[in-house]
Amino acid sequence: MRDLRVVGLEPDGQYVICADPKTGDKFRLPADDKLRAASRGDIARLGQIEIEMDSLLRPKEIQARIRAGATVEQVANDSGMALSRVEVFAHPVLLERSQAASMAQAGHPMRHDGPAVQTLAEIVALAFRARGHHLDEATWDAWRDEDNKWVAQLKWQAGRTTNKAHWQFLPDGHGGTITALDDAAAELVDPDFGRQLRGLAPVRALEVAPEESQQSFDDYYGTTADSELEADVEIEEDVPSAVNEPKHDSAPAPKKDKKGKPAMPSWEDVLLGVRSSGHN
Repeated sequence: MRDLRVVGLEPDGQYVICADPKTGDKFRLPADDKLRAASRGDIARLGQIEIEMDSLLRPKEIQARIRAGATVEQVANDSGMALSRVEVFAHPVLLERSQAASMAQAGHPMRHDGPAVQTLAEIVALAFRARGHHLDEATWDAWRDEDNKWVAQLKWQAGRTTNKAHWQFLPDGHGGTITALDDAAAELVDPDFGRQLRGLAPVRALEVAPEESQQSFDDYYGTTADSELEADVEIEEDVPSAVNEPKHDSAPAPKKDKKGKPAMPSWEDVLLGVRSSGHN
């Protein structure tokens, strides 16, 4: 280990100039908190500075994590860096992700017969409308995966459930192609998106039994309505007698009520033995 001696300070005060007394080679050291703590012999402060420097991420590392889908808050929490410092380096990458998400919406979903004519945004809008969702409440995002390919995400809330759909986006001169990466994404771009939801069978119309198999209330219980009895009596009374039967002096027939049934004798008739005709 060679010894160095302090020669001076650069005009801007950012570096301390040192020199090798044997060779005359000059070196410079940053005049930062670490050097100041070392010059004071503050071991505790020097150790704390070492920990802080180990947790700091370089700008390229911050941008790489943001480009891979991490949020500014996640990077700041994981690295121990101030949120404002992370935002400075993350801002251009966040703009890049936003532009990729917009480009993915203009892409064409891939189907078995080739790319769809409609764009991803148009197809998703129709699917949302058919299912009663509101696309304006959903959010789009994009990031690069481990293979450096763009992944587009659509996130929306349905009741208390947070839903996410992911597609792989390959840009080209015709708007790019979209490939579903999960079931939610595949269902949204399914051309049969208007079908009934799973588990709900179509309601079948009730089959009407043939007329001969239907029974009325009276048929079921073996009774006859009063209106039918009255109709039968009127028919019998209207039919003329084919032969004039001779009159007999026998007692007149008991009286009948309006329905053609024999009248019920009164209590006095029963007690005195008098018929309904008035004779004993």
